[in-house]
Amino acid sequence: MILQHSISICKLWRLSSTPNRFLFRPSAATYTCQPQCCRIRAFGSAVSAAKVADTNQNETFFAEESVSWTSLGVSDSLCRALSSIGLHRPSLIQATCIPSILSGADVVVAAETGSGKTHGYLVPLIDKLCQLSDNSGAIADQDVRKHHRLSLVLCPNVMLCEQVVRMANSLCNDSGKPLLGVAAVCGRQVWPVKEPDVMVSTPAALLNYLYSIDPERRRRSEFIRSVKYVVFDEADMLLCGSFQNQVVRLINMFRFDEKQLSRSKNSEPEMSSTSDLEEFRDLKADYGEDEIEEEDTEVGEDGANLEADTKGLKRKDWRRVRKIYERSKQYIFVAATLPENGKRTAGGVLKRMFPDARWVSGNYLHQHSPRLEQRWIEVSVDTQVDALIDAVKNGDSVVDSVPGVLRTMVFANTVEAVEAVAKILTGAGLECFRYHSDSSLEERTQNLLDFQQKGGVFVCTDAAARGLDIPNISHVIQAEFATSAVDFLHRVGRTARAGQPGLVTSLYRESNRDLVAAIRLAEKIEEPVEKAFSRKRSFRNKIKKRGREASPMR
Repeated sequence: MILQHSISICKLWRLSSTPNRFLFRPSAATYTCQPQCCRIRAFGSAVSAAKVADTNQNETFFAEESVSWTSLGVSDSLCRALSSIGLHRPSLIQATCIPSILSGADVVVAAETGSGKTHGYLVPLIDKLCQLSDNSGAIADQDVRKHHRLSLVLCPNVMLCEQVVRMANSLCNDSGKPLLGVAAVCGRQVWPVKEPDVMVSTPAALLNYLYSIDPERRRRSEFIRSVKYVVFDEADMLLCGSFQNQVVRLINMFRFDEKQLSRSKNSEPEMSSTSDLEEFRDLKADYGEDEIEEEDTEVGEDGANLEADTKGLKRKDWRRVRKIYERSKQYIFVAATLPENGKRTAGGVLKRMFPDARWVSGNYLHQHSPRLEQRWIEVSVDTQVDALIDAVKNGDSVVDSVPGVLRTMVFANTVEAVEAVAKILTGAGLECFRYHSDSSLEERTQNLLDFQQKGGVFVCTDAAARGLDIPNISHVIQAEFATSAVDFLHRVGRTARAGQPGLVTSLYRESNRDLVAAIRLAEKIEEPVEKAFSRKRSFRNKIKKRGREASPMR
């Protein structure tokens, strides 16, 4: 789109410097409002039920009044901790996923943005660890006495890691002390001296410790053995793209440890390095032949090069069915977007890798909240600046019922576009907070904190679209239209949370018409939005062709 190109950025800035253009209202604007209906909706922040006055909104957000934390099997101490931060009742998705996680089964939680997924997995895991701690003297299993039990939460970036730590640390006992020790190992956070009960890390930071900081493997085996619960937050990101090889390696290490422990209990011989490589090949088969790029040096649990020992391994052996072994770890996958159509999608991968996992899905997975109003505005080079400023200045009229400080998020597709949009809005007298990858971690953290405290306008890339728990986002504006279904759903999911209303204003160009029409049709017939982003080559090429034709750079 136009904001993606430097020529257009300069043109937008020139247009924004003309005061009399601020009053222009684009005639091409069309507005639509989503129909109201009752489906699952939940929220992970500490928001009191008293803030949501409308009965219908309560019914689409919280579980039935007869469902309580206690009825879900949560301990009394944790129930009190939840009530103390305003979570008096579980949300619908929490009421569904907590019993499944407490059962010990592998669980896939696929629910819409803002549906309470973080507390949905933190509550049962903290409850399990607290009960183990309380009953430690009565446990007879030597393995439990010997090894510390740890919950490991993997997130794609530092900001999400720190947010999970804050949410876990907010659950305190009657004296105000956190129920469990929680620590982040990522960014500038070093490995804790005392191993916590809940560790939150990125895949890269964890592997860096296991292989670089601890090259002699003094703690590696003990750490892997101590991990009993593994959570993959934003699982669709972790299972695809740049994270994929790292996550596959970690899963391979955890499964290898499970097999070793199972065989040692059954007095079976230890697995050879050949078996370890076969496990890696099994994982590769799960992902699809071309999905995972193998590294030059393949490593097993001990980090050794396995290639020399397996040159004679036949291809048919790689796909051998895994031997049954006693499970000693629980795997939990959490995502707001989890497409299943296709072998290479995150959902497809999980169905093959963990066929026995329990799936918990929200009714609005890949769809919108019924409390979300949408405005669609087609713009051109000449009208887009005015439409953007008008949307920011006049977007709060339909969300006056949102309590507290009002906040607006403005999304653009690139760092350069974020800077251009921020300059435009600043020139119109609107204070902005910037958030993108070119900013330092300290700057991003401070801008996010200021936005949370003061409200106002937050101009960002899709780096802020995933997982960040910012309360009372009343308005989301797409200054540039999203390029994928995943980005679109995560952007609009920043508002209309916790049973509150929200507004999304999408500015789109002629090159986006086909995509917008497909999305709006999917909404009208109440189908998942992901179907609007066809995987068919013809549809993708059509969009790309229109984008090239509309580009001022050509």
